[in-house]
Parts: sequence; C-alpha cells; structure tokens
Amino acid sequence: MLPGPPIAILTNASLISQEDVRRALALFDVVVAKLDAASEELFRQINRPFVSCTLADIVMGLRRFRQAFGGKLALQMMFVEANRKWAAEMAALARSCAPDEVQLNTPLRPSPVPPLSPKEMEEIEAAFAGLPVVNVYKAKRPAVTPLDETETGRRRPTSGPPSAIEEKV
Repeated sequence: MLPGPPIAILTNASLISQEDVRRALALFDVVVAKLDAASEELFRQINRPFVSCTLADIVMGLRRFRQAFGGKLALQMMFVEANRKWAAEMAALARSCAPDEVQLNTPLRPSPVPPLSPKEMEEIEAAFAGLPVVNVYKAKRPAVTPLDETETGRRRPTSGPPSAIEEKV
C-alpha cells in the first residue's frame, strides 16, 4: 500500500469471474463491488447486464477475489421494491463472499425507481445481522469535492424529473 489516502474502485463486478480482471482489481486498496440480486431472474431484471455474465459467475468471482485480496472488500447492494423481499438470500450471498463491509443502499438521487423508506431499509438491515453493515440512511456523509463540477453534475444530477435525468446520463 502506498502512502497517502487509499485508492478505491467501484465495479459492477460483471467481469470479476475473469482472472485478469481480479488481478487488476487487486491493485486497489479498496474494492467496492455491486451485488443487487439473489437469483438469476432478479439479476437480469434489475441489472440488465450488457455483457454475457451470470449471477453465479459474479458470486464465484467475488469469492475467488476475496480469497486472494488483502485489501478492503465492500459489497454495495441496492435495494428497491423488486428485490427487498430477497434480503435474507442476499445476506447469505454476502456472507459467502466474506466482505469487510456491506453497503445497503436505495436510490436517494433522482431515479426512475423510487427509494425504499428508512423503515424498510431497517428491516432489510436486520437480515444482515452479524455482518459489518452501512445503511444508507444511517451513514455519515463524507465531504466530497468534485474534480469537475460540470462533469459531476452531468453524471450525477441532483434534481429534475427521471426522464430528464435519463437523457443526461
């Protein structure tokens, strides 16, 4: 690890089953990998993968990565109405990957999909008992300074109807 702040990467994990991808990710201090479904059908519905991958490929890749990676592995799990009843199964998948942290999220920025309520997220959090969890509604928000305000606003709009946001992305 180099001196200075840790270097992190956020990945959708779609290619983590590939050894060269796992090797490249291992160069980072912190790897945050997305995992939003507990079944193949739900994975296809929520993530709509562009590349040819399966949920089983991603989970297997995450497990292999965890075995070799000495840095911090966080799983970022986005909960919406479509997957909220699958919390126990998603918690089991998380446990099988042995992450250092599980980030439980729901869309808080403008999105075509409405966020779950704080109460619903607390119910989901209960399924993750024993895991190091960060609930989006309870997390401290770090101060972040964008490198380019215009580009950040284009990629991460903070207001406007979902249709306008989709056009910007």
